[in-house]
Amino acid sequence: MKSNTPTMKDVAKEAGVALGTVSKVFNGLPVGDSYRAKVEAAAKKLGYQVNQYARGLRAGKTYTAALILPAVDHPFFSSLSQYIHNALARQDYRMLLYLTDRRPEQEQDCIRMVQQNKVDGVIALTYNPLVIDQDLPFVSIDRSLGPDIPCVATDNYSGGKLAAEKLLELGCKHLAFLRTGSPYPGEPDKRGDGFEMVCRTKNIPCDVLRLNGDGTTENFVEFFLSHSTGGKLDIDGIFCSTDFLAERIRKILADLNIRVPEDVQIIGFDGIRQFGTGRLFCSTIIQPVEKLAETCVELLLASDRSNTPSLVCLPGVYAPGGTTLEEY
Repeated sequence: MKSNTPTMKDVAKEAGVALGTVSKVFNGLPVGDSYRAKVEAAAKKLGYQVNQYARGLRAGKTYTAALILPAVDHPFFSSLSQYIHNALARQDYRMLLYLTDRRPEQEQDCIRMVQQNKVDGVIALTYNPLVIDQDLPFVSIDRSLGPDIPCVATDNYSGGKLAAEKLLELGCKHLAFLRTGSPYPGEPDKRGDGFEMVCRTKNIPCDVLRLNGDGTTENFVEFFLSHSTGGKLDIDGIFCSTDFLAERIRKILADLNIRVPEDVQIIGFDGIRQFGTGRLFCSTIIQPVEKLAETCVELLLASDRSNTPSLVCLPGVYAPGGTTLEEY
């Protein structure tokens, strides 16, 4: 009795192409876009399912990539995870997600686990130094792990410059940069570098507070009180290293009877939106999360990695979100 399960020959006949073309499409080999579209449409119409296990054995691959993130309870991480999943799926890859809970020992444990699972490559956003097998295709987000491992990041330096220029454009005369985060160097550190460079170039007063970890409310209250004269804050424009920090600073200033944006304007970094309304948490430099994800996947799956750049920076854009003196 003949099976009703469609075969590759059936797909080739339906698509009007050679069997070899169908094989190339299903095995991820180069083929013209028009041929690929015909084969994919025919496979969908017939309900043909590619045997991923057999495909992997033939190609010497698992068609699985691992993503290592600190957590997914942060909107930036959850969006990044979704976009990387989507980009991998378009290449017929599955994604394994590992969470480190922001703990250094967990990051290295995750590296060991993905090596044991024989994945075809790893994309990771980590906060600490790591030991990476040089034979394992690896793409890092926001942190350089060595000259042979590509790093993908928003152009943090230009983002910091943009924040300073925007605050000055909006009339601020005395700026500040506030930063919390990992003690280890990474691309996000350049946000403050770009911001301070603009202030130096334009001879604008700029006070800086960099804290490892999350910092305490007392740290920030002490900073603001030390930069006040006669009960009035000397600073009238603040750039925060993240949107979450910007929201935290807004609340601290409110407790000090300092109004945002009337008394002091604030710009954050990330582009985090409020659940339900889609409104930005604050005026911010928006990271191109979807493009970051697509670039990571493109670099990870590249057939020729010999000319892979050590750092790829993508531009962020400014958007008002209620913590600066402009309509939004």
